[in-house]
Amino acid sequence: MSLRARLALWFISLLLLALPGGLAADDGEKASSEQVAFGIEVAQKGLWREASYRWAKAVELDPNNPSARNNLAVAYEQSGEFDLANEEYERALELDSDNLYIRQNYELFREAYERKKRTDRRAEPN
Repeated sequence: MSLRARLALWFISLLLLALPGGLAADDGEKASSEQVAFGIEVAQKGLWREASYRWAKAVELDPNNPSARNNLAVAYEQSGEFDLANEEYERALELDSDNLYIRQNYELFREAYERKKRTDRRAEPN
């Protein structure tokens, strides 16, 4: 899958994951959802550091928000922080293993991450 197609998938999943599934149960969940939505807005403008900050804040406000964790993983991936991205994807899947968008993002990430690790191992001096 091309990088362009992969980015399109990320943005689609970011948008879909931000849609509320109903009224928030408490202020923390509502505030977390607001941070997720704002993070999406700034990510669409290419402001990944701000998006990362917003999604980290969303996770802080509601650690059980799988959308926030998925989006934070995408931001970490964009900034080359692959170990952190992997942790967030795995946590998002623990929280919502049936979410197709999180699973697709994670599968695409794992393919690229494994390829990068193989390349890094080959580049190491013997």
